[in-house]
Amino acid sequence: MRVLTVNVVEELIPGPKEMGLTAIDKRPQAGRVPVGVLGLAGDQVCDTKNHGGPDQALYAYAEEDAAWWAGELDRDIPTGLFGENLRTEGLDVNGALLGEVWRIGAEVEVMVRSPRVPCITFQHRMEIPRWVKRFHAEGRPGAYLKVLKTGTIAAGDRIEILSRPDHEVTVADMFAGQDSAKMQRMLATDVDLVDEIRSIAHRIAARP
Repeated sequence: MRVLTVNVVEELIPGPKEMGLTAIDKRPQAGRVPVGVLGLAGDQVCDTKNHGGPDQALYAYAEEDAAWWAGELDRDIPTGLFGENLRTEGLDVNGALLGEVWRIGAEVEVMVRSPRVPCITFQHRMEIPRWVKRFHAEGRPGAYLKVLKTGTIAAGDRIEILSRPDHEVTVADMFAGQDSAKMQRMLATDVDLVDEIRSIAHRIAARP
């Protein structure tokens, strides 16, 4: 399990939201990149109302899922196209549990916090009609990560799973939002959840 690329914004480009610009255009960086509690040095967030902050410091997407999309769409999915900060290899990002902790390289530790929720900016970037609905239907969202220990990371760094919480809800499960029994069992544990994710989990758990 390793990092294939570390990506930060190349330049702000026109987007569909009222702020006019988006930082979704991420490109690979050479060498080691500092990581702080709000993400990678040199990266930016334009829509601070809906993106960014400690619980969305990094966005990870698996090379295996990108390759699946490349076959499905019959086009390349170069690293950073989905706006991801980390393109990974050999790691089941969507199968990670909420609250799972990884070490990246020798220093950085991160916690899996939530699935990525596709938005109109992502659809605008892909230029595919009904892309948000299609992306959601396939259940390959990638994961937002919280930085627990800062440091530097680089392409080629090993990723190690340090701990997994005592529940069954994966990134993909949370994204699908259909398994009330799993949500009930997760909420019965002491797992650290983002407030919004906890609220959503309670709504799913309450379904008959």
